[in-house]
Amino acid sequence: MTSPRVAVVTGAGRGIGAATALRLAADGAAVGVLDVDAETAEATAERVRAAGGRAHPVVADVGDPDQIKGALADVAGELGPPVILVNNAGVIRDRPMEDLSLDDWDSVVDVNLRGPFLMCQAIRPYLLEQRWGRIVNFSSSSALGNRDQANYSAAKAGVDGLTRTLAIELGPYGVTVNAVAPGYIVTDMTAGTAARMGMDFDRLQQMVAAQTPVRRVGQPEDVAHAVAFLVGENAGFVSGHMLYVTGGPMR
Repeated sequence: MTSPRVAVVTGAGRGIGAATALRLAADGAAVGVLDVDAETAEATAERVRAAGGRAHPVVADVGDPDQIKGALADVAGELGPPVILVNNAGVIRDRPMEDLSLDDWDSVVDVNLRGPFLMCQAIRPYLLEQRWGRIVNFSSSSALGNRDQANYSAAKAGVDGLTRTLAIELGPYGVTVNAVAPGYIVTDMTAGTAARMGMDFDRLQQMVAAQTPVRRVGQPEDVAHAVAFLVGENAGFVSGHMLYVTGGPMR
C-alpha cells in the first residue's frame, strides 16, 4: 500500500487553514497542522482524526526559521517527509498609510511574506529528496491594491513574485508552486474587519454578495477546494499560477 502524501498547512487552527487541512485529509493526505496557537492546532487535528484521517499538531511562528525547521522535523518524524506545503498563515493591520506604524508594517510583512519564504526554504530539502512536491502560497485580491492595506497589499504582491520565481527554480525537481488569491471569505478575520468598520457582519456580507458576480460571499471551503486541486496529481503541469477565488472577475 502506498503511504499517504504528507502535507503541512500553516495557520491551520481555524478559518481557511482549518478547512484546507480537513479537505486535504479527506483526500487522503496526512496533515501537519501548524499554528502559533497550540489549542486551535490540536482542535483542527482532532477534527481530522474524528473524520478518520491522520494529523499531527505543531506549534511554530512562521517568522522564526529555527521554529519552522523544528516543526517540519517533528512532522516528518510523526507522519513522514512533508511534500505538500500550504502557506496560509496571515495577519492584517489595516490603517491608512499615514497611520501605519513600523510595527504594523513589520508584523504584516513578517507573517505574510517572510513566513512563506522561510517555510518554502525549510521544506525544500524534503521536496528535492522525494523529487516531487506541491507548494501553494496564499496571495490575495488585495495584491492588486486596496485602501488602508499598504502593508498587506505589498506583502501579498511579494508573494506573487515569490511564487513565480520558485516555480521556475523548483520545477526541474518535480515541484509545482502556485498561489491562491481569495476575495471576500467569511472568517474571524473578516468579522474583525466588520467590527473595526462599525458595521454589522451579516449586513456587510450582504453588501459584498450584491457586488459579487455569483451573488454570494466566499466560504473557507471554497478556498480549500481550490488548494486541493493545485496540490493534486492532476495539476502537475500547473505552476507559477495565481488562482483567484473571488466569485467572479476582479473589478
